[in-house]
Amino acid sequence: MDIAALSIGLSQSKVKQDASIAMMKKTMNHAEQNAASMIQMLNSSQVKAVEHAAQPHLAGHIDVRG
Repeated sequence: MDIAALSIGLSQSKVKQDASIAMMKKTMNHAEQNAASMIQMLNSSQVKAVEHAAQPHLAGHIDVRG
């Protein structure tokens, strides 16, 4: 059994795992920022203006006759 080769293999495995975890953390942070931006956009009043611009025929008239 070659201890040096085993040590190198374990070290490379740890580096790969650390890189994978770092990439996952970056991806999760990016997704969290996107979700926060989307929530902020949905809470803003600009959404109603964009919806009205996209479909101006909706909610233009209300029938209040009984």
